[in-house]
Amino acid sequence: MKTRLMAAAAPLVLGAGLLGGIPVTAFAKDAATATVATYSGPFAKPSTLDLQAPDFTAYKDTDWQPAIEAGIAAKRQEIRAITLARSAPTFENTIVAIERSGDLLGRVYSVFGQLTSANTNDTLDAVDTAVSPLISALNDDIYLDERLFARVKAVHDSPQGKALTGEDAMLLQTTYDKFVHRGALLSSAQKTELKAMNLEIAKLETAFSQKLTTATAAKAPVFDTAAELAGLSQAEIAAAAALATEKGHPGKFMLALNNTTQQAALSSLTNRTSRKRLWDASVNRTSGGDAYDTTAMVTQIATLRARKAKLVGAPDFATYQMYDRMVKTPGQAMEFMKGFVPALRATQDREAKLLADAAKAEGQSEPLAPWDWAYYAEKVRKARYNLDENQIKPYFEVWRTLEDGVFFAANKTYGLTFKRRADLPVYHPTMRAYEVHEADGTLLGLFYFDPFARSNKRGGAWMNNFVEQSYLHGTKPVITNTLNIAPPAEGQPALASFDDVMTMFHEFGHALHGLFASQKYPSLSGTSTARDFVEFPSQFNENFGTLPVVLNSYAKHYQTGAVIPADLVTKIKAASTFNQGLGLGETLSAAMLDNDWHQLTPEQAAQAPMAFEAKALAASGLATDLIPPRYRTPYFRHIWDNGYAAGYYSYIWTEMLAHDGWDWVEKNGGMTRANGEHIRKTFLGQGHTKDFGEMFRDFTGHDPQVEPMLKARGLK
Repeated sequence: MKTRLMAAAAPLVLGAGLLGGIPVTAFAKDAATATVATYSGPFAKPSTLDLQAPDFTAYKDTDWQPAIEAGIAAKRQEIRAITLARSAPTFENTIVAIERSGDLLGRVYSVFGQLTSANTNDTLDAVDTAVSPLISALNDDIYLDERLFARVKAVHDSPQGKALTGEDAMLLQTTYDKFVHRGALLSSAQKTELKAMNLEIAKLETAFSQKLTTATAAKAPVFDTAAELAGLSQAEIAAAAALATEKGHPGKFMLALNNTTQQAALSSLTNRTSRKRLWDASVNRTSGGDAYDTTAMVTQIATLRARKAKLVGAPDFATYQMYDRMVKTPGQAMEFMKGFVPALRATQDREAKLLADAAKAEGQSEPLAPWDWAYYAEKVRKARYNLDENQIKPYFEVWRTLEDGVFFAANKTYGLTFKRRADLPVYHPTMRAYEVHEADGTLLGLFYFDPFARSNKRGGAWMNNFVEQSYLHGTKPVITNTLNIAPPAEGQPALASFDDVMTMFHEFGHALHGLFASQKYPSLSGTSTARDFVEFPSQFNENFGTLPVVLNSYAKHYQTGAVIPADLVTKIKAASTFNQGLGLGETLSAAMLDNDWHQLTPEQAAQAPMAFEAKALAASGLATDLIPPRYRTPYFRHIWDNGYAAGYYSYIWTEMLAHDGWDWVEKNGGMTRANGEHIRKTFLGQGHTKDFGEMFRDFTGHDPQVEPMLKARGLK
């Protein structure tokens, strides 16, 4: 996204062949055989629902662990058969066979991973804690098996392997690279050490995620009176009262925390003490020295990752992570990010003075503080652009935005049509499911939408595959988008902020990437791309949300049905480059902090996390005293659990790709079916079948250029 860079990628899901599987040696052969033979639970066979969609009515909390353990055992048997095969290794009997393995585990974990992220409970968390080390060990036993790697290497080095083309060649290369990356070339003693580290990292990452989810719910501040929430709408105050009652504080008011440092209510709360209370709750949620503190975990994870990188011969964990990226080294990533600092810092200083003047004019004698920034930015925005968020929200009812906006744009650009499926089971009653059809009526896939925040849902927004598209397995995509829009109070409409609207378009860009997948192999399908490419389709799709023809379709007042006034749209666009000091600043400082964390030696990583963060932020050149990172170290889920370690820069990198790509669209006729076909043909339907730079050049005709982003951000 442009300003609210949510967790757009899906939670870690073990698709068949994607992570390769489970330890071949951890269970005896007979035990594995017995486990598979006796498993008869709900995942024993693919779902009988359309496109193998998950049947949530058939699952009980007690089903998950037996199913995952059976999936692990089945994967072991399948990998063992490949490893011990007497026939000479070939592309089909080794590389494709590895790709075929793991159906049962993939079926289970694609659903389980979504539930533990979006609708978890104590039982699911306990299962997650129990199985995460088993899965880590499974992957190690596959990728560190000398006999299996010998077969993979034999195919990779053979004349047959070198003669492969297209998707076959890409599968062979990525499989070989993955084995090497995961330590296949290490000695036996080093492999043993690596397995122990991976096991401990897996445990810590799971524990970090669970503790953060719990803390984010537990640290929501409670207010005694509605007067303390002055500035919020009546609907927002009613929602705060309902949340307080739900959490055991009847008669009081509770503001739920978002996963980010900034909280939406900070822009509206007129009571400065209330703003500070909300701010303190946000930034200290997991660093207060209590049971919710994650800083010790962060130290352990960072140290283990640095040790792991050193063991496999990489100078640091960031270099280790970037082996398959579009940007090849952490130095290149940092150089790219530092290029924004001079103009951005000047913008931050200019905006800080503007906001400080506004605070002084209102009678505030204290210096501008971080909890003041959003409040006075909103005041200045209202004054400068005559724009109020409460003017905007009534035009963005959630379901109309989805169906008449997000879906409308996909129809006009790609010819897609959507049909509500109220008969398909969902895991929460506020969700909806849809069939997605091609222009000729062919069923393309299924799409689920889970929009509202819950205390048992992790923060952010993401896309996930319940079923991955693959011609090898004969499957079509079944996809979900998950957001954290503030739920309406009972009897009130579900209204979205403009930021929420952009998140909806963003996540649906990921969904299109998955829906348009047309690959043989699941590990190359759809969104199975590098971290610094996967956010490109999603950020690119945001641009459709503000096209006049699209806005006029969905931006209608929930009471009157009136289309959003043209002058209000003009104000929104005019204000879009205002407050870049915060909008880009918090993301850039978080990305640089991530890069700094993952270039440490093991000795450096062992230092106190908050002390290191303070030094890193001071060296960034940005005004982080007033605009801290979007995620501070103790609640930076992206990098400590969600797979974005040394990869958070990808949001800024792919924003550059998205603006450059949209510049091509505007110069070639805008939102047309012809352009839609070109987009789909060059990158949106390509998965990881080509080099990422090649795909971008196929689309735009040139290498990435930063100027369109600088222009869009008002920095040029």
